[in-house]
Amino acid sequence: MNLADHIHQNFIDCAQTIQASSGPLAEATALAAERIVQCLLADGKLLACGNGGSAVDAHLFVSAMVNRYERERPGLAAISLTHATSTLTSIANDYDYGQVFARQVTALGAPGDILLAISTSGYSRNVLEAVSTAHEKEMTVIALTGRDGGDLAEILYEEDVLICVPAEITSRIREIHLLTVHCLCDGIDTLLLGA
Repeated sequence: MNLADHIHQNFIDCAQTIQASSGPLAEATALAAERIVQCLLADGKLLACGNGGSAVDAHLFVSAMVNRYERERPGLAAISLTHATSTLTSIANDYDYGQVFARQVTALGAPGDILLAISTSGYSRNVLEAVSTAHEKEMTVIALTGRDGGDLAEILYEEDVLICVPAEITSRIREIHLLTVHCLCDGIDTLLLGA
C-alpha cells in the first residue's frame, strides 16, 4: 500500500467510526447540552479538563463558550483548567500531578456547576481526581471518553452524563471527541438561541 492509499484508508476509518458513533452518542450529547444550558441559566459555570489532545478539546470548548461558536451571543461562564501553566506546574510541584485539576475544582467549583472531564482512555488519574472532587462539590460531570469508558465510567453518578466513543484506537476517539465538542457547542447555541 502506498502512502496515499494509507491516508485514504484513514479517512475511510474515520468516516466508519463517525457512522458507528452517531446513533449511540447523539442522545447523550443532547442530554449533556441540556444539562449545560440548565446550569448556565441558573448562573452556574462550566469547568473543563483533560490531558494532551484532550486539553486542546477542553480549550476549544471553553473558547466557544466564552467567545462564541457559530453565532453571535453573550459569552457564557466557562473556565479551562488546563490553560494556566503556573497553576498546573505549582500544583504538580507542591503536591502531585494527580491533583492538578482537583485542586482547581476545589477552588473554582460550586454546587450546580458542571465539570467536562475528557479522557480518551478513561484512566487519567488527574481527571479521575477532578471528577471525585466535583462530586464532593455537588457538581454534575459530563464525561467524554472512549473504549469501555475505563474507571471514569465507573465513578460517575446517575445524574452525570457519559459520552463514550465506541472505538479502540486513540486517534479515532479523539476525532469523535472533537466532533462531539462541536455538537455540544451547536446544541447549546440551539437551545439558547433557537434553531
